[in-house]
Amino acid sequence: MRAKQVLTAEAAVIGGLVLAVLVKELPGIVREIRIWRMVGVRPRPGHA
Repeated sequence: MRAKQVLTAEAAVIGGLVLAVLVKELPGIVREIRIWRMVGVRPRPGHA
């Protein structure tokens, strides 16, 4: 395999892993956002 093919394969594997973790954690992330909204946490402009 050439270097470009190896890099492409690695990028595909890493992308797949990131996507799998995101899909697995999505319900928890949504739950956290709902909790923050109930508590009243709002992003303020100018406070990045």
